Amino acid sequence: MGVGSPERKQAMTILTATPYLILNGAAARAIPFYEQALGAKTTAMQRFGDVNQSCPEAQKHLVMHAELRVGEARVMMSDGPGEGALPVGGAVSIALNFSDAAQLRRSFDALAAQGKVIQPVIDAPWGDVFGVVSDQFGVNWMVTAPIPKS
Repeated sequence: MGVGSPERKQAMTILTATPYLILNGAAARAIPFYEQALGAKTTAMQRFGDVNQSCPEAQKHLVMHAELRVGEARVMMSDGPGEGALPVGGAVSIALNFSDAAQLRRSFDALAAQGKVIQPVIDAPWGDVFGVVSDQFGVNWMVTAPIPKS
């Protein structure tokens, strides 16, 4: 049954797709970093020890779940399940759409400070300022903003 097939009569009910970052023990450092670099606001955070007193002592301080407001969007994160590291980043990038190219450059520079620039910020041929960076936590960010009018 394909998306356009007659068998599919019910409309999609997905409201949003929210990135969920698994940061393998780095979430507590990532939260203030994203607050500074992106102007994010932490709206929720629970540590494993807050909800499960029987978890191992070494895991009680780890972030079980956190939510950040980034502009009008939400990004969620966790330190992960605790059993082995999961790959971070890879084939997924989070796209940030800025209204101001100067703010884009400030955020890009902050994300790149201990990360890796994949595509320097340029005036792209399609009419936007554009860049790609992998931050110090291995999360890939694609940033875009309108080219400022001269």
